[in-house]
Amino acid sequence: MEINGDGYGEISAFDPEIKMDVNGGDELGLSPNLFLDNVGEVILTINSDELSWKSLASTDNNDLNSSSCLGIKLNTKAETELKISDIYAVEFKNWGLIHQSVISSAGAALLVREHGVEMYRFAVHGFKRSSTKRSLWVLATYIFGNADLPTCQKWVDKINSFVNKEVGRPKRLLVFVHPLSGKGNGCMTWGTVSPIFSRAKVKTKVIVTERAGHAFDVMASLSNKELNSYDGVVAVGGDGFFNEILNGLLSSRHKAPYPPSPAEVIDSAKSSGSTSHPTETTPEIFQEYKEQDPLLPSEAPTRTGSGCDSCATGESTPFPLPNERFRFGIIPSGSTDAIVMCTTGARDPITSALQIILGKSVRLDIAQVVRWKTTASSTDAPSVRYAASFAGYGFYGDVIKESEKYRWMGPKRYDYAGTKVFLKHKSYEAEIAYLDVQTETVDSTSKKDLLDTGIQQLWRSWIPSKKTKREICRMNCQTCNESPESNHMPARNPTATQEMNHGHSGWLRCKGRFLSIGGAVISCRNERAPDGLVASAHLADGFLDLILIKDCPHAFYLWHLTQLARKGGKPLNFEFVEHFKTPAFVFTSIGEESIWNLDGELLQAHQLSAQIFRGLITIFATGPDI
Repeated sequence: MEINGDGYGEISAFDPEIKMDVNGGDELGLSPNLFLDNVGEVILTINSDELSWKSLASTDNNDLNSSSCLGIKLNTKAETELKISDIYAVEFKNWGLIHQSVISSAGAALLVREHGVEMYRFAVHGFKRSSTKRSLWVLATYIFGNADLPTCQKWVDKINSFVNKEVGRPKRLLVFVHPLSGKGNGCMTWGTVSPIFSRAKVKTKVIVTERAGHAFDVMASLSNKELNSYDGVVAVGGDGFFNEILNGLLSSRHKAPYPPSPAEVIDSAKSSGSTSHPTETTPEIFQEYKEQDPLLPSEAPTRTGSGCDSCATGESTPFPLPNERFRFGIIPSGSTDAIVMCTTGARDPITSALQIILGKSVRLDIAQVVRWKTTASSTDAPSVRYAASFAGYGFYGDVIKESEKYRWMGPKRYDYAGTKVFLKHKSYEAEIAYLDVQTETVDSTSKKDLLDTGIQQLWRSWIPSKKTKREICRMNCQTCNESPESNHMPARNPTATQEMNHGHSGWLRCKGRFLSIGGAVISCRNERAPDGLVASAHLADGFLDLILIKDCPHAFYLWHLTQLARKGGKPLNFEFVEHFKTPAFVFTSIGEESIWNLDGELLQAHQLSAQIFRGLITIFATGPDI
């Protein structure tokens, strides 16, 4: 129940000398009798878990949450408790008005009488869940009053003493605001939520970016000592802006050997006698490396990065990765905000701000993408980028490239660009190899024969195939809460590569024409795809979801896209769609090239490799409450 507003009238005073021990015998001797705005006189109690109150009027009627009219019981469902973990601020509001509503029945009439009086007040700020969507958090303020000033002061101090014992709440944050994100309302979005941070006494250093790459440069240049002075960094913007901040931190601090290049994987296949079909999509099991890890060949360089890190500057202050104390936050103000949708369940600035302030935390996988060659003839040095949600080629890359021409349209540019790219229906020839991992449940059969031809293949494409359902990621997800050390991707110790080998059977290769190629780190839920690209993807399971859309007739691809746009759709259940759970894949373009889309940012790449690091970062969020 949200308590706010003013009222007029009179209320009877109460004896301020009435005393009652709180929390099992409180030495302060707090008076439990207070007045709650819009309710009336209540008995207030507190312990380490919750703050609760009981209406004296309801106690007299022996019915706390109901009244009656003409013999019909009316359920008012007023809140009577607030968890300490849900309180983000308590503040003394000095002298002011408290009013109450008394609902009673008199014969055939329902009477509502409002009374009010001025007294000393204090406000308890928390939240309640939306009645229509549990993942949406709504601000709730409860104003209590008492004629005795010391009583109010003691209650404020007592509640704050419990709130201050909550572990993990941030005290100091670095905030980046993208003023042009989404519809250009980044500064307005921050203006909406900044009072909540002030009320919670969370100190924020706010940087409004002035150019592309500004946030990246600031994050890369910060020393470890400066980073450790913050409890986290918050992006007010979209997925692309968050990607910029993420890369700014990881580019200079994440130390991990590169995954194998496409050439190394193909050379290994040739040495084992494997062959490929140049015009067919044919998985082939590659022989494993005999004397070195299949993901991390011995001659692969180690990423040293640039910028101010402890190795380069001689700093003694470490900044470990993963780092559960230093967390990332996102306050949505972008065009799609898929990361926020997947981690909080709601695309709502207030919800995100509250979860940041309350110190909610979930781990998040991060994909390391290494570009080996920009074009077929280039001789570039390897370039490293990181992605938190998605890496897409073909249709997804073409859409993001086309949309850059229409930024003035705001978020609608994606619909317009998507329509134009769909009508062109371009496919691209490429070769992909992925590390096959033996799992108990997968969404498709990765080793099945795909050499159907002609009418048979076309008709099979129309029929959705039956595939195994997987557990959906949600709040307190058991899969994501497993220790990263128990998985095949040793994110907590990137040099311990022997764990990467656990449970895999080798590299599988696919070569052919594709409408799109996608590597999803998370489900990528958004307003255009309510279940995401991969509904079964997890936030921190150590897998990429590799999605290959083979060349197919226009109508078939349209059916796939309409399934993506529908709640409860089955976009992966088609024969022309291949879905693999994998910790790593490599890619080589053949002939005409598209462009890669990394979390909404463009990347031109002829050859690239990608590998996942399980739980590499921690983000301020609870996980979706589905």
